[in-house]
Amino acid sequence: MAETILVIEDDVELAELIRLFLERRGFQVVLAFNGTEGWQRFQEGQPDLVILDLMLPDIDGLEVCRRIRGVSTVPVLILTARTAVEERVEGLKLGADDYMVKPFAMEELLARIEAHLRRVRLPPPGKRVYWRFGEGALLIDPQYPRVILNGEERLLTETEHRLLCYLAERAGQTLTPEQIARDVWPDGSVDPQNIKWYIWRLRQRIEPDPEQPRFLLTERGFGYRFALG
Repeated sequence: MAETILVIEDDVELAELIRLFLERRGFQVVLAFNGTEGWQRFQEGQPDLVILDLMLPDIDGLEVCRRIRGVSTVPVLILTARTAVEERVEGLKLGADDYMVKPFAMEELLARIEAHLRRVRLPPPGKRVYWRFGEGALLIDPQYPRVILNGEERLLTETEHRLLCYLAERAGQTLTPEQIARDVWPDGSVDPQNIKWYIWRLRQRIEPDPEQPRFLLTERGFGYRFALG
């Protein structure tokens, strides 16, 4: 059964382009052109992912995001024409999973959608499943502390594995050191300023060339992003 994506976007032309692009790739797409309609469509159905514009003509995107997070954990990908870091941070604090700044490439949108849907898909019972990145160059075992990099198995510590799974589950999303410290070490045992050391150590395990990382990227002035490779 095709996965359903709800697109809440007041730019009708852009919304239709997204719909056509995603439908050609097997998704079912529902459109809404303002916040009120978007919230209504969300309540009527159960979309697998929401693409949400922030600048809507009535209820703004942040309020729609707040309402969605009050009742669901469905992935929410924010679209914004603004580049202000504060606005993106506010969206992430409200529970959005990712954001993209307009204009954007449709292929990148598809890659991010797939990354978030992969996180919520349930694996078949009894079958070992690897998370694949870089067209299979990096395989992550979500159940056991190891990765397979270019066919070579590398063991991880439990802490490295927990951090890696957290980042990989949010592939494409830029995460602040504060977010990482809070979510991976909820007991408050790690200072956000020390996250860069953990990132450095993890790169030694999973990167073909840690000095020029392919998967675990630094977004200067904001945080870290796990790339699809």
